[in-house]
Amino acid sequence: MTTDTLPVALIQHRDAGSVAANLDATAQAVADAATGGARLVVLAELHTGPYFCQTEDPDLFDRAESIPGPSTKRLGQIARDNGVVLVTSLFERRAAGVYHNTAVVFEADGHPAGLYRKMHIPDDPGYYEKYYFTPGDTGFAPIDTSVGRLGVLVCWDQWYPEAARIMALSGAQCLIYPTAIGWDPRDEADEQTRQREAWITVQRGHAVANNLPVLACNRTGHEADPSETSPGARFWGTSFVAGPQGEFLAQAGEGQPEILRATLDLGRTETVRRMWPFLRDRRIDAYGPILKRYIDRAD
Repeated sequence: MTTDTLPVALIQHRDAGSVAANLDATAQAVADAATGGARLVVLAELHTGPYFCQTEDPDLFDRAESIPGPSTKRLGQIARDNGVVLVTSLFERRAAGVYHNTAVVFEADGHPAGLYRKMHIPDDPGYYEKYYFTPGDTGFAPIDTSVGRLGVLVCWDQWYPEAARIMALSGAQCLIYPTAIGWDPRDEADEQTRQREAWITVQRGHAVANNLPVLACNRTGHEADPSETSPGARFWGTSFVAGPQGEFLAQAGEGQPEILRATLDLGRTETVRRMWPFLRDRRIDAYGPILKRYIDRAD
């Protein structure tokens, strides 16, 4: 790390209707973020198109691209043109029948610094990701870049403290979550509030438990269900950056695309870990049961 402070930007995304239009919008947003001083820019989950997992349709596998491929070529150029480290999210065609939800990180000179394949894959109404995505095999390994060691995870991973902890134990200097999460428009207002607050709270908890900044970059806007069997999804935006005690450093609004800017003080992790030495006090001799699916009484 060359400095203790890192200007960052999160591009809260609304689908623009096509791969070309989305990449053009990304190019403009990243340029604006870089002009504002950002050195690390994070994009939302699956930002080159709609969130297509609302339905199960074999034709939608045609959306997947190889890595490297056309989108990575364009995204690498965007990173290079603006001199930023860029965290992206793509539907990867690894082989026939093997597809992943993959985050690719580009260095400021445009070359790929590494990738992470989403490990936790949901299967819920409107989020039929197990149909499309093979679980990742990269493990929870941070990606080294010129702005630091990035703990890149993706969306559903954000509910799992184990993933955040392993990234922290592997030396990650921040946790990054490209995300696509929203409401079923039929949900009551109180239920919508509970869902969003749970999403925010669990990630702030990862910041606190690991004394690391957290960057969560979400989609926004309504997207129709192509099968027309539901009213679609309303992505709730509210992207945010939290510091190593869970404090909000910046938070976006709900309904519009937005460039969310913040400055990370990376030296605070050392300071906070001296006050709250959670890693020192871990009882690694007693955690064996965590490897079980569930602890039955007979165990």
